[in-house]
Amino acid sequence: MTGSKKLTNSDYRKTTLRSYFLQNGFNYSNYQGLGYALLMYPAFKKLYGHDKKKLAENLSENTEFYNTNPNLIPFISSIHLAMADSGMEYSEIRGIKMALMGPLAGIGDSLSQFCLAPLFSTIFASLAMNNVAMAPVFFLLAINATLISIKFAMGAYGHKLGTSMIEKLSSKMSLISDAASMVGVTVIAGLAATFVKMKVTLTYASSAKAAKGATTSTVDIQAMLDKVAPALLPVLYTLLMYYLIKKRHWTTYKLVILTVVVGIVLSALHILGA
Repeated sequence: MTGSKKLTNSDYRKTTLRSYFLQNGFNYSNYQGLGYALLMYPAFKKLYGHDKKKLAENLSENTEFYNTNPNLIPFISSIHLAMADSGMEYSEIRGIKMALMGPLAGIGDSLSQFCLAPLFSTIFASLAMNNVAMAPVFFLLAINATLISIKFAMGAYGHKLGTSMIEKLSSKMSLISDAASMVGVTVIAGLAATFVKMKVTLTYASSAKAAKGATTSTVDIQAMLDKVAPALLPVLYTLLMYYLIKKRHWTTYKLVILTVVVGIVLSALHILGA
């Protein structure tokens, strides 16, 4: 780690304002990855501008998959910059960055979509119904002023927390990064089991002789799998995707095509169903 700091409060504020660009590069390959690298670019240029190769590496590494709430992203970016400004490598920062992604996405979405938006909508819709023509303008001003205040507050808190965390816990940072990585992996595993849907529709009939004659019973394979290991197929398919990305270097588009083909074929053969 280096003792000298290159970033100023102005750099943190600029990065906070650039959080409005987070969704500009949104795509279904890495979601907000391009936007995250874009909002961090000026600060990265100041940190690594003397080393073009390292600048390119950091920008490339930060275009990986990312998806969180745009209003709380300054908290993450400020912690990231505080750690980077202290000389930490991205491999040490990445665990904390990824661990914060999921929780802040849930908190931020709940705050902006299910708290602030309904609150201000109710207030200014009421004013509009009482013939206040400027109510829609006041709504836009109020909600955007609130959200930008949240951005700056989160950015300032992230900067403070990131700086103090490094000063107090620098000797244990690798342990913290490992723990954060474990949390991130746990979240991803939970998402795989929850959002990947695969259901076997195959059944087979077994016959048995009884005193009163032959009886036939139907065995549901999916029910058997659920008793042995619920969500086993979604986890196995997710592991297949991981293998193809990590070992075979497949692109997202190949994975999408494979998933569509497998889904259509197995559905046509009545092996998988909804």
